[in-house]
Amino acid sequence: MGKGNETNAKGWRSNKWFRAAIPALLLHCSIGTVYCWSIFSQEIADYIGFSKGATEWAFSFAIFFLGMSAAFLGNVVEKDIHKSSLIAAICFAAGMAGTGFFIYYGGAHQGSMLALIGIYVCYGFIMGVGLGTGYLSPVKTLMLWFEDRKGLATGLAVAGFGAAKAIASPIMQAMLDNLGEGGIYKMFLILAVVYFVMMFVGHLLLKKPDGWHEPQSKEKGQSMMAVIKSKPIANYVGIWLMFYINITCGLALISQEKMIVKCIGLAGAVGVISTVSAVFNAGGRLGFSAWADTMKDRNTIYKLIFVLSIVFTGIVMLTGGIKNGNGNMLLTVLVLCLIFVVNAGYGGGFSNVPTLLSDHYGMSNISAIHGLTLSAWGFAGLTGNQMASWIVNNFGTPMEIEHALSDGTVEMLTVNPTGYQTVLYATIVLYVVALVISLVLVRPTDKALAAKKAKR
Repeated sequence: MGKGNETNAKGWRSNKWFRAAIPALLLHCSIGTVYCWSIFSQEIADYIGFSKGATEWAFSFAIFFLGMSAAFLGNVVEKDIHKSSLIAAICFAAGMAGTGFFIYYGGAHQGSMLALIGIYVCYGFIMGVGLGTGYLSPVKTLMLWFEDRKGLATGLAVAGFGAAKAIASPIMQAMLDNLGEGGIYKMFLILAVVYFVMMFVGHLLLKKPDGWHEPQSKEKGQSMMAVIKSKPIANYVGIWLMFYINITCGLALISQEKMIVKCIGLAGAVGVISTVSAVFNAGGRLGFSAWADTMKDRNTIYKLIFVLSIVFTGIVMLTGGIKNGNGNMLLTVLVLCLIFVVNAGYGGGFSNVPTLLSDHYGMSNISAIHGLTLSAWGFAGLTGNQMASWIVNNFGTPMEIEHALSDGTVEMLTVNPTGYQTVLYATIVLYVVALVISLVLVRPTDKALAAKKAKR
């Protein structure tokens, strides 16, 4: 009996699902809730007595510090995934609890700058550090356990990051509706405990394969920059830029998604469409990365993402889908297809970065190189939303449209169809630039070149 229990214990301790996939999902499904910001941003603004625009910077800072912490702490992740995953659990939960405290303080002291700055620091900086280290920690471990299907493995975890919004949004909304007065800060305090437990369990389970040692290769012992310079520097710059552009364009459209949906006459279905788009985001992370496993060169998947994004953006531009979609079924469907395709490509861009980098630069410094590349996410977090907001505020004229409520009454919604349509002109140009970069700057991998030679 004792021997059988020992065998079972050894089994789960050396099982790739228990030691890599499940802990990765626990970590990523927790930190991915950062994308639920739109669910409660207005409630925070109202509760502490500031404009929504003022509080929006908390989310931008969170994404910026996600990228920066990943860039600067990549070496910590490379050396010790247990330390980095514990840092992630502590920082993410502490940031969430701190955000709850400063929302509470802001409710008692309306218009307090201390409350607003406290939210910036807790949700933006402290949670941002947890996001960056938590995002990186399981990635290399997954690729080691699932060596033959690296894309599928990393896609599975990163899909958890994308799916977190779809899972957590209705739960958060229910908490806001049922926790009564001060429900917004109570929600943060409760979730801080829940997510700490989830992430701490993930931290305990996460483990590299038994007997795995860093390969003795030419990369071993070299600095991260030396490994990057082992290929023309333009190759890495190209990967960084196309990753940055894909996120910038994705955030530009996703940040306006709610208003675009209202603009085409589907105000009553905003919640459903938001959930469906989150599913496409997660599906793109898993689907595109699994598909890339079958390709000789993973850069091909980025070319496909950019071509699909250009085609659907161009169709909606040419048909004026956002401006003319209200009441036109075909145009409404085209706009929804654009939203879903961009969400899928946005997610797919994330899940394929670590495997593309490992194909080019090997596994020895992958966490550090991946972390440096995630700095693109940080900068895109500051530019994507703001670019779209600037365009919407400076192009077109806001107008009111009627929306019939379920009780038979009518409410007026303020939208700017021309502004949202103009955002597409900026994103299609950027998508074209990204496609050119993927074609010109990013070189074929050694695997792709070897396959090409074998055909001759």
